[in-house]
Amino acid sequence: MPLYTYRCNECGYQFDRQQRMSDAPLTDCPTCNGRVRRVVNAVGVVFKGSGFYITDSRNGKNASLTTSSGETPTTADKGASSEKTATSTSPPSTSKAPATAV
Repeated sequence: MPLYTYRCNECGYQFDRQQRMSDAPLTDCPTCNGRVRRVVNAVGVVFKGSGFYITDSRNGKNASLTTSSGETPTTADKGASSEKTATSTSPPSTSKAPATAV
């Protein structure tokens, strides 16, 4: 069962309650009987594993770009699509060469 955090609008008292997801939210503060509201907390997400690829979350859109082991193939393995990636150019460099004295 999830743990929900509530905060009183009147006295500022904050408390936690373990409730089912189907239960109605609480409405009364246990200390002053004022109105309470459910507080939305940040959820910590930890990604474990060898890596994640853009194709892991797609349903068949780029599924042909993954190998049977789940790894993304090299550009040589992609066939015709490697020509597009090989010919793409990177943005021009913005660094300037130092001026030479004459």
